[in-house]
Amino acid sequence: MSFIKPPKTLLRQVGRAITDFNMIREGDRIMLGLSGGKDSLSLLHILHHFQRHAPIHFELAAMTVDPMAGDFDPSPMIPYLKSLGVEYHYRKEPIMEMAQKHMGKPSYCSFCSRIKRGIMYSTARDHKFNVIALAQHLDDLAESFLMSAFHGGKLKTMKAHYINDDGDLRIIRPLVYARERQTRAFSETSELPIIPDSCPACFSMPTQRQHMKELLADEEQLNKTLFKSLLTTLKPLMSEGKPE
Repeated sequence: MSFIKPPKTLLRQVGRAITDFNMIREGDRIMLGLSGGKDSLSLLHILHHFQRHAPIHFELAAMTVDPMAGDFDPSPMIPYLKSLGVEYHYRKEPIMEMAQKHMGKPSYCSFCSRIKRGIMYSTARDHKFNVIALAQHLDDLAESFLMSAFHGGKLKTMKAHYINDDGDLRIIRPLVYARERQTRAFSETSELPIIPDSCPACFSMPTQRQHMKELLADEEQLNKTLFKSLLTTLKPLMSEGKPE
């Protein structure tokens, strides 16, 4: 296996986000959260491209947290990352079992996300990484914005770049200017080895996020510049700060 050069549009958008939010700095040791989905696999190839061509030096590794949930099996990432020559950390944790003991089904996804984040933080500290890269894109930020406005009464979304509560790790989201359809197209045309998201908790009930995704898709059919306007709205809310 070898790395694939991403499309120029994706590289341009990610490069602009990295610059606008000062995401990557000289000497950074970056650990990418790799689920095996289209977004994180796309970001792996994008960050590798910048590692080779950017005027600053940074190190890049990846890690996956296997929640041991149903048929979801990200273990094929192990040989794939080995073939690419990328430092890789794979952690198996019975998160689904833990969630079943501590809370009801509607909370699975938030519980899993919280536990995964803690495992990523500890792994980054153990291996001396100072930056964690996550693969949320503009669609994710728009959905989070609507969920917060509709259900939380707040104008907020995911941060593009922030420092964790302990002040020892920076978390970056280089895809914040990119659309989900772009990562999907890149991953499909490049035949990246996508791991199907088959966690049973994710499909146990309709989610607020899925509803927002559908609402945005319907609106974009009527307003082709919807996400351009949303990016202008969201950009001040993405600024560096504490976790969302």
